[in-house]
Amino acid sequence: MNQNLPVIVIGAGPIGLATAAHLRERGQDVLVLEAGDSAGAAIAQWSHIKLFSPWRFNIDAAARRLLETPSAGYAGDWEAPRITKLPTGAELVSEYLQPLAAHPALAPRIRYSHRVVKISRVLPDGRGADKARTANRDDAPFLVRTETPGGQVDLLGRAVVDASGTWNQPSPVGRGGIEAIGEAQARVQGFITGGLPDPLGADEHELAGKDLLVLGAGHSAANTIIALGRLQKQYPDTRIRWGLRGDANPIRLYGGGAADQLPARGQLGTSLRRLVENGHVELLENVSVASMNAGEQLAVVLADGRELAVDRIIAATGFRPDLQMLSELRLELDECVEAPRQLGPLIDPEFHSCGTVSAHGAKELAHPEKDFYIVGMKSYGRAPTFLMATGYEQVRSIAAALSGDAEAAGRVELELPETGVCSTDLGGSCDAPASENSCGTEPAEPAESSGCCRSPQPVSLGLSTGTLHGHSELAAGR
Repeated sequence: MNQNLPVIVIGAGPIGLATAAHLRERGQDVLVLEAGDSAGAAIAQWSHIKLFSPWRFNIDAAARRLLETPSAGYAGDWEAPRITKLPTGAELVSEYLQPLAAHPALAPRIRYSHRVVKISRVLPDGRGADKARTANRDDAPFLVRTETPGGQVDLLGRAVVDASGTWNQPSPVGRGGIEAIGEAQARVQGFITGGLPDPLGADEHELAGKDLLVLGAGHSAANTIIALGRLQKQYPDTRIRWGLRGDANPIRLYGGGAADQLPARGQLGTSLRRLVENGHVELLENVSVASMNAGEQLAVVLADGRELAVDRIIAATGFRPDLQMLSELRLELDECVEAPRQLGPLIDPEFHSCGTVSAHGAKELAHPEKDFYIVGMKSYGRAPTFLMATGYEQVRSIAAALSGDAEAAGRVELELPETGVCSTDLGGSCDAPASENSCGTEPAEPAESSGCCRSPQPVSLGLSTGTLHGHSELAAGR
């Protein structure tokens, strides 16, 4: 392997830029490829959303050292936001990602409007090394093909870290994990929107007074429904229907209420329950979408024969990784959630929420394809339990491994409270927005810990994603 080639990082979001910061701190050359025209381009699409975790959990350690340390041509005068404040997506970009991307150590190494479409290997003499070729494979550079405004461009790297996220790969609303008949056309015609709209802002005109169907049972759906409830107060003719793929289990839908380990999360569930029980939201069970037909309204046909006529579907059905770009690499993925095989059991959403996933690094994220890693939200595959702070630990370990520091790569340097810290990276459903009317407020300033007292735990809002998290006693008692 030509050690003069850079480590190619895909994505200039929080995890991608943190990867670059750790690599530069270790003296490694790096090249960041971003599909958008600026750092945090995907986050900018949900800039109105407030994160659940305060700033202290959203800033990577190496990135902070880079921003706060004076160097040639850089004053080092960046000041971190107040650590207890809950930032919006816009603030995450403007107050952290943009200054980080503009740092002299990173700015020359970031290429915008470079969308990665394929990754393979190429031998030193230029011959290709597709998935079937084994001889000298581990020493062959990576070939990364990108689409740019000027056409396709091939780039070479000695390693690849894929932090491209899942925001641009939403799961379909159709049954069985595939698009419903007519779904693609309905999306093109604007009848289907993503799970993080801005009902009281940019999307008010599109949603007010409309017949809306929200699909999904996770954090994004819950907070969207609460936001729509506020819209409904201003526009009473707005109709909100909430479609669930299964039965309406109150524990899964609303959390543990007063018995929840996180009072804020319990209050969010209580607000959601109130909207349903007061008749402001109509709950539909066993919604399995078979087909849809776009006309003046969208005619939705369910598998059991029911038919619905709606103006908009808000699809809070989660995301999945784009694996097509990786088809020429040798991957070892969990057969259920499409995460790296060793990581899969650690993030199973049936049993884990954000804070219950063990810290992990290069070892758990490795593939048969040497020096290739998937990190961040994409590393969790279809699981909605990603936590930004966990992603920062992922890339710290990987940067150490790619720098030859096996001891540092094997260390676990992240301790999470059992309650978890749900924060946002490219729209995973565990990365939920905070609702202004549901405890989505800034936590109190932390008190200094002393003696045997434990320091304050970070607050996480939103419904749990695993029955073993937050209110297992209630789940067991049903």
